[in-house]
Amino acid sequence: MPLAFLARNARLALPALSFVVILLAVFWLQPRAMSYVGLNLLLNLALPIAFATIAQMFVITVNDLDLSLGAFVGFVACVGATWLADEPLLGVAALAGGIVVYAAVGALIHLRDLPSIVVTLGMSFVWLGLAILVLPTPGGKAPEWLRGLMSWKTPFVPLAVYGLLLLALVVHFGLMRSAYGAVLRGAGGNPRSIERAGWSLLKTKITMFALAGLFGTFAGLSLVGLTTSGDANIALRYTLLSIAGVILGGGEFTGGRISPVGAVIGAMTLTLAGSFLSFLRLDPDWQIGAQGAILIIVLALRVLINRAEARL
Repeated sequence: MPLAFLARNARLALPALSFVVILLAVFWLQPRAMSYVGLNLLLNLALPIAFATIAQMFVITVNDLDLSLGAFVGFVACVGATWLADEPLLGVAALAGGIVVYAAVGALIHLRDLPSIVVTLGMSFVWLGLAILVLPTPGGKAPEWLRGLMSWKTPFVPLAVYGLLLLALVVHFGLMRSAYGAVLRGAGGNPRSIERAGWSLLKTKITMFALAGLFGTFAGLSLVGLTTSGDANIALRYTLLSIAGVILGGGEFTGGRISPVGAVIGAMTLTLAGSFLSFLRLDPDWQIGAQGAILIIVLALRVLINRAEARL
């Protein structure tokens, strides 16, 4: 019993442990990072990545995968740097329309029983094309209120820390502690039982994809608020980073097994890993591979823990 308890808690603590190890490594390489300004530089891009990771988590919860997320975040950034700044009503309408399209994609996947990978891969070209139409060349200007929000100097620790904590808590209680959250997770874990209980799988799929679109919108807006300009290709890496963040945080591709808190920690870990590799003066071409190696190491440890837990 005690050994099983330790194995289970080790699996749950693994995302936080990996984050702490990389954070300590960053502090060891660059002691000046242990300051308000240092933490802000380390974690300011963690917030948009965390929003994107949570968006991907909603899709993974219902056993699907979104390969269009990075392109969609880029589209939102382009809208935020142009229409939202110059014509707010048009910008808000475009962003709301993007969320509606996400919900429609979820409905299409469910009704036609289509593979989500194929559908969302096709949508990635649609979002990229729309982003280029909105902003053909990098530029534009983020709205003043958005820049002011993302550069707000909060007391004690940077804004990103508060934002990440709030994001993790809100999604955790909404998805893991509420009655409807259990239904949404059950649509991925045991869809037949959910359907027999009278819940519509179509509505749950639409809801989860709409939430993915909403949080993808938050990712794009926070990103353009930090960078102050837009670019259609600004977030193409977010697709893989979001998937890695969910898995690194303890989520799985099937069964509705996810962890909102772990997903946010996974996003923070990947962000810190990029800073850590930069401090090592590693060539940028090798940094993506090194981040992948970190993910593989953590996953290997999780497999060992799961096997130990199964034997106990």
